[in-house]
Amino acid sequence: MTDTPTPTMDTEKKAPETTPETATTAAPTRDDRRGGGRRPGGRDSRGRGPRAPRERSEFEQATIEVRRVARVMAGGRRFSFSVTVVIGDKKGRVGVGLGKGADTALAIDKAVRDAKKHLITVARTADGSIAHDVSVKNSSSIVTIVPSPGRGIVAGSAMRVVLEHAGVTNVVAKILTRTKNKLTIARATVDALASAGAR
Repeated sequence: MTDTPTPTMDTEKKAPETTPETATTAAPTRDDRRGGGRRPGGRDSRGRGPRAPRERSEFEQATIEVRRVARVMAGGRRFSFSVTVVIGDKKGRVGVGLGKGADTALAIDKAVRDAKKHLITVARTADGSIAHDVSVKNSSSIVTIVPSPGRGIVAGSAMRVVLEHAGVTNVVAKILTRTKNKLTIARATVDALASAGAR
């Protein structure tokens, strides 16, 4: 009796052929699993897009005085801040503002708005000075400004800040009183520049 040979099975398995239809996709990323990721148009899934660039103001500003004020109430003292700000474009326009608020940021915003309401335009000469001598009194402050060609700005305290932001140069400015109130000094300086020939 002869043994009938049994068919042998291949022990090696052939790897399935990969076609475009059966190609595996990449593993989902963390953003895909969460449904996140940026959407077309530069906005993400939370609806937040890129921040718009902040517009640059045409005026430069400087804070010349910050005071903390305490008011006595029934429940105790209540503190607030008083801020004096000078703004100007250094091309002839300048203003002084006063702002009060519960914090310095709020007070500065109010002071800037107040300064914009009180802008003046200074009539400057060709060399950036003023046409003639001027002396002005504001409250307890008396200031004088004298044109001085080739000297730059000879001034101190709040007067220098106002003159720099107004774009006025080649002047000598003096405070004729002993007051240290920077608000009245700055306002007197603005009044002096206005009386020198505001247009």
